[in-house]
Parts: sequence; structure tokens; C-alpha cells
Amino acid sequence: MNTRSATPDVSVIVPTFRRPGQLREALASALGQAGVTVEAIVIDDSPERSAAPVVEAMADPRVRYLEMEPPTGGCPARVRNTGWPLSSGRFLHFLDDDDRVADGAYAALVRALETTPGVGVAFGRIEPFGDVPEAVTRERAYFANASRRALMAGAVRSRRLMVANMLFKPTVLVCSACMIRRPVAEGIGGFDVETPVVEDVDFFIRAIRRFGCTYLDRPVLHYRVGAPSLMHSPLGESRVDESYRRIFAHYRRTYGLGEFTALKLVARSVLRWL
Repeated sequence: MNTRSATPDVSVIVPTFRRPGQLREALASALGQAGVTVEAIVIDDSPERSAAPVVEAMADPRVRYLEMEPPTGGCPARVRNTGWPLSSGRFLHFLDDDDRVADGAYAALVRALETTPGVGVAFGRIEPFGDVPEAVTRERAYFANASRRALMAGAVRSRRLMVANMLFKPTVLVCSACMIRRPVAEGIGGFDVETPVVEDVDFFIRAIRRFGCTYLDRPVLHYRVGAPSLMHSPLGESRVDESYRRIFAHYRRTYGLGEFTALKLVARSVLRWL
């Protein structure tokens, strides 16, 4: 059994806000992973500390509970940045409190990173679920397309093609579908707390551009969806646009206007029909 004194394979960082029932399911899916050792750090961002009873009832020494002080009022980047430096695992998984890890996902993701030592990020297929059938149907089509584009970029082993997918096409990943090496998270300075939303897209664009990625054509995440959603509402679209303007500006400063423009052309040509 994993203990706090041992170095776990995977540190699971779980920001949570007023979702005790869903948090319990998320933690169970992570702690039940076979073939790897796991620790979980739950960071409670709710003023009333709604996650504390969940962690206490689990009574699992692999789970640590932290209170976000003061609460951020809805900044998951800041909450994640509070949690992951306190972890000890070789690999990090940032799990949202309403998602569930697919059976065998951690062992597969760890194996993928161990067998590709120069690569910083591993991610895989996303399977939507939820109580709103039309939302599930829509997101299944979305992530089926994302999987095709990720497979294409992975087949040619091009980190820039994967980045073009994420900059100029609908994102091929979500935070809970990815595993990252601890030194990679350290090397890119964690999450950008000034990115209003899609902060996970920004984080993994920076990680993949510098350190590369590998894509697993197998389910790694059960992703909860509903209606309305951030991505499919006028308010959500406005905040997403604001975040992408910041992501674009950072990329141009770091890698130059020439590369930025070239990747946009790739997205409009090579990726046009995908």
C-alpha cells in the first residue's frame, strides 16, 4: 500500500468547489487505479469547506486535505498552483472534481511517459458522460474529432502540429485527460493565474511546445458535461476569446511572429478538413 513516506508514482491534484458528491466519485476513481501508487491532494476553494467531510469520511492516508485561504472566488489555476508544489509524485495529474479517471488510465499514462523519456506530457481519449443527452451527444462528436487530430499529430511526432491544433482549432485535450512530469510543470512555472478560463489549454500548450507529448488511443477520462456549459454560452465564449488573446500574445513573444503565423497557416491548410 502507498504511504506518505514512500514516493508515489502519481500525485493527483484536485481543486474542488461545492461538489462533495462528485468529489467522492472523482477521488474513488483515482485512488482505485491499479498498477501504480497514488497520493491525492484535495484543495478546498469553498468558504464553507464543503470537501472536508468527504475527505474525513474516506479516512484514506493517501488523501491530504488543504483549505484554500483565502478562497479564490473561482480561479482554478491559482488553486492548482497551491497544491502541486506540495506533492511528491514523479508524475502529476490535475483532476477536476466532477470527472472520473478511466480504469487503467494511470498505469497506461505512466508507462507511456516511462517509455518515452524525452517527452513531458501524455494524454488520451476523453469519453463524455452526463445527465443531458444532447450535451453528451454533442461532446462525443467534439472529442471524436479531437482524437483524430491528436492521432495525426502523434503519428508524425510533431509537437508543433499538436500546438497548432490547440492554438487554432478546438482543443484536443482537457486538464483531467493529461499526465505531466513534475520537472515539466516546474520548468514552465505552473499555471498562468492571469488566464481567465481555458488555463489548462495554456498550460499544456507551453508544456507540449517545450517538452513534447505522446497520445494514447485509449480512454483515460470520463468527462462530465451538462448544459449550459462554459464553452457553449455567450458569456463563456467571451471569456474564452479573452484567454486566447492572452495565449496568442504569449506565444508570439516566446517563439516569434514567424512561427505563430506558420502554425496558423498549417491549421488553415493541413488541419482544415479535420
